Amino acid sequence: MRRKEKRLLQAVALVLAALVLLPNVGLWALYRERQPDGTPGGSGAAVAPAAGQGSHSRQKKAFFLGDGQKLKDWHDKEAIRRDTQRVGNGEQGRPYPMTDAERVDQAYRENGFNIYVSDKISLNRSLPDIRHPNCNSKRYLETLPNTSIIIPFHNEGWSSLLRTVHSVLNRSPPELVAEIVLVDDFSDREHLKKPLEDYMALFPSVRILRTKKREGLIRTRMLGASVATGDVITFLDSHCEANVNWLPPLLDRIARNRKTIVCPMIDVIDHDDFRYETQAGDAMRGAFDWEMYYKRIPIPPELQKADPSDPFESPVMAGGLFAVDRKWFWELGGYDPGLEIWGGEQYEISFKVWMCGGRMEDIPCSRVGHIYRKYVPYKVPAGVSLARIRNVGTGLCADTKHGALGSPLRLEGCVRGRGEAAWNNMQVFTFTWREDIRPGDPQHTKKFCFDAISHTSPVTLYDCHSMKGNQLWKYRKDKTLYHPVSGSCMDCSESDHRIFMNTCNPSSLTQQWLFEHTNSTVLEKFNRN
Repeated sequence: MRRKEKRLLQAVALVLAALVLLPNVGLWALYRERQPDGTPGGSGAAVAPAAGQGSHSRQKKAFFLGDGQKLKDWHDKEAIRRDTQRVGNGEQGRPYPMTDAERVDQAYRENGFNIYVSDKISLNRSLPDIRHPNCNSKRYLETLPNTSIIIPFHNEGWSSLLRTVHSVLNRSPPELVAEIVLVDDFSDREHLKKPLEDYMALFPSVRILRTKKREGLIRTRMLGASVATGDVITFLDSHCEANVNWLPPLLDRIARNRKTIVCPMIDVIDHDDFRYETQAGDAMRGAFDWEMYYKRIPIPPELQKADPSDPFESPVMAGGLFAVDRKWFWELGGYDPGLEIWGGEQYEISFKVWMCGGRMEDIPCSRVGHIYRKYVPYKVPAGVSLARIRNVGTGLCADTKHGALGSPLRLEGCVRGRGEAAWNNMQVFTFTWREDIRPGDPQHTKKFCFDAISHTSPVTLYDCHSMKGNQLWKYRKDKTLYHPVSGSCMDCSESDHRIFMNTCNPSSLTQQWLFEHTNSTVLEKFNRN
């Protein structure tokens, strides 16, 4: 009897096992059929189709990950093929063969780059695909948010501005581009008026906004963002060239986490001959030194990815090329409208993102070329942005905006505005390590430097002479700013708002100066240089 019961139990167990396993075997077979490369294992990895296997038809084929998210290849293979066949001046990102006549100063005077050469290169020129090879096989979410692309400009060259727009139109999936918004910051060049209106009328997705007075880069960006209709806002400069499949990798990261701000890898377009190449070191993280100058530093070994084409975190962004969820951008308060042209806005956005629960990533499979000007062809109020940035929320600021060059620096109340109000309302400045730091901001800019001549003199702003002496300062571990020439330290007085030199006293809170959010390792490294 017991033997019969045992056999009966075995039979029931076999039936139950069949009921459980057979449906899963069927699902597994279906899952394997959906893998683009047909390889077993179901890891979700995909490789580019072999030659002759119909790459164009395969590019739109989607497949399912284990969690049910549908992916696809967003590459426009036909457009890529056409680009590889283009020949001519500057094609494939090659340098333009310049003559002596094309190297004259006049070519650079209006734009800071050689406009003569720019005008001789096609608006639709081809670029080299310098991404990591793994990017060719990457798939991204099939359903991605669309984006408004904001491009501010002021007296931009005709060909450089149009080439920026053409590169975006040529290398972006049309369904992902809600609009391209060109925001004119009170340009006075004729080619940027009716001729630009007439030309852009050919492209339904492009519209032009114009400021009524000179606003500066930051407020111009804010104007564009305020009218954006896309799910995501993507900021570009007006002298860029978007490279192959640049947009889906950015939008994919935001679709997965709306509080992620993403930046493309920024390649270099030479201001002389317009050659296109990677930056030295290629993939590196953003940082800054104690003078608040942007730096690129290697990715620490412990943070390096097994796949170099994968996104990686970065403390701060490089500047004007990034994408952000539109609602998240406004939840952060946007840009501080007190900022002027450029030179610090990337720090403000970067600090707010990390301190408000977001993250910032660089995306190696998204690449955009940028012309780094030989010089800035218009006046920039030196030091305004950086001074404002490092003191938001401290109560008082070292005032570098008011007063003539050479006048003493003073502590002043920070001007209230949208940016600071947003930070306070969101209660993101609640760190106890800041409570015992007296306010102050030892501003040191690229154009004007802190200067002191004696043990008891005021601290003034003067043109940087790069000869150290009165303008040499040492930021020490006790948070004092030491002036070797006078053997003194920078001090301040809240009662009369003066900033002056005094006998060094590390225990004095008025001699402690905070470079906000600086990584101590990076600070020490640059302090030694």
